[in-house]
Amino acid sequence: MEKSLYFEFVQKYFPQLVTSVVEKIKGSVNGLRPYMYNQYLTKKFSADGRWASVTAEYTRVAADVVSMDSELPLKSRDKIATVEGNIPKSGMKLYISEKELKDLDSMIAQNLPEPQVVQNMFADLPRCIQGIYERIEDIFLSELSSGVALASRSGGTGVRFDIGFLEKNKFGHGTSDWTNADTATPLDDIQKVYDQAMDDQNTITTAFLDDYTIKLLGNSKQVREQFAFNRGLVITAESKVPVLSDQIASIFEDKWQTKLVRVSKTIKTELNGVKGTHNPWAKGHITFTCYDNLGDLVWTNVAEVTRPVAGVTYQAADEFILASRYSTNDPLREFTNSQAMVIPILNNVDAIYSLSMLKSKYFDH
Repeated sequence: MEKSLYFEFVQKYFPQLVTSVVEKIKGSVNGLRPYMYNQYLTKKFSADGRWASVTAEYTRVAADVVSMDSELPLKSRDKIATVEGNIPKSGMKLYISEKELKDLDSMIAQNLPEPQVVQNMFADLPRCIQGIYERIEDIFLSELSSGVALASRSGGTGVRFDIGFLEKNKFGHGTSDWTNADTATPLDDIQKVYDQAMDDQNTITTAFLDDYTIKLLGNSKQVREQFAFNRGLVITAESKVPVLSDQIASIFEDKWQTKLVRVSKTIKTELNGVKGTHNPWAKGHITFTCYDNLGDLVWTNVAEVTRPVAGVTYQAADEFILASRYSTNDPLREFTNSQAMVIPILNNVDAIYSLSMLKSKYFDH
């Protein structure tokens, strides 16, 4: 690795461009942040490079009433479990080819406006930084929907770990599959989740689901009739309730005082030069949560923070991303690089409930 071929430009613009890219990517759109993990996770530094998820099965037991000078009865302690592992590394790099370098040199020689030159010179920077955010969202949505964190279509060794959704908190459909709109009973299936939460002394506040599940709920005869009942509509053979979409949120609010969150995210990847897309949310799954904060975005420093390579220009982005710029020869190339050691981790999984409308009930409850 060698110093950037455009070191004067890098020295002048690289730090502020990194900052502006992060601000733009993380900026809110209509009051909402573009990445869901930013809304539900708290950033947390790990000095030893490991992550841990703590599950505590807390139970609220009423105190005993005893007479004066009597011994207090001994109660059992709550159970605490920990899932842990090493924080994986993710990264991305792009290069400016010899032909593109000649084009840049030509722009500089023609004294074109500096902003135009800079825009072309640092065009790869937003992609490199956003690629880290995309992978975090990929893992987070996979983890939240199924309890298993995956990094699909990754050029490295990949990530797969089970965060440990409790078996008793996993549910499926009843006797009829949700794809049968006339006979399915999705509201009955969902009610079983709320009954379990009540037994656990938990209060469900949010339900996350994908477009596929929303479509099946909107087609369901039971759901449409519930909506009509809530609105005081009279159903006849001639006046059927139409297929629902956005109205489903009102059913969750009226029946269970739960906020409905639609998850619609496609991750674009490139593996061995082949581009592809995938949906990280487990199809047909609903995840029910009881807290606004779902866990931590655990990060640690990459090796080059404390062992910088000579000639490379570095700049931290959003604390946990290390962006860099450098050149190589044979062939001559100018690289933009990003790397991070970061992982989204769910906590309090004993207060997370999962329902798959594609599977018959997971377990007998």
